[in-house]
Amino acid sequence: MIGTMRVLSLGLLLLLAGCGYHQVGAASHIPASVRTLAVPMFVSKVQGYNTEVAFTQAVVREMNTRTRYRVVTCGDGSNADAVLKGTIVTETVAPLTYDSSSGQTSSYLVSVTASVQLVGHDGTVLYSNDAFAWKEQYQSTQDLSGFVQEDGAAVRRMGRDFAEALVSDMLESFR
Repeated sequence: MIGTMRVLSLGLLLLLAGCGYHQVGAASHIPASVRTLAVPMFVSKVQGYNTEVAFTQAVVREMNTRTRYRVVTCGDGSNADAVLKGTIVTETVAPLTYDSSSGQTSSYLVSVTASVQLVGHDGTVLYSNDAFAWKEQYQSTQDLSGFVQEDGAAVRRMGRDFAEALVSDMLESFR
């Protein structure tokens, strides 16, 4: 009887081990044979200034920090096992709050949508998200003598948060 309980307990533990519990990166969409990732500069289809640069740099930094892959940023990716291609599809800046005393905008909401694809050396799509959206708020100032353009900093923060979410989605989500 005790032997049967041990066998059932062991069976239950083995069953639970296979039910979605995993280490970070263990459920990756990326095959184990991929060791080198190319991350060329994201393409931009918008008028935003340097958004593609901020997003690309953030993704490269996040991949270098959180993964075991060797990340290359120059060339066409022909020397890599897979290429991460990104396109900034939309970018909007909308007034968010107003200063009641002056009637002018006091903060804005920047929204960016990107299309991202990880393609293996053989052309196989390993990961794809055509509508990866991100938003960030930034403050404006009416004091022109101390004016600091905040939207660039907002885009860099947004790029960092976008990169964290993208790398997590690529490494940890299930197909």
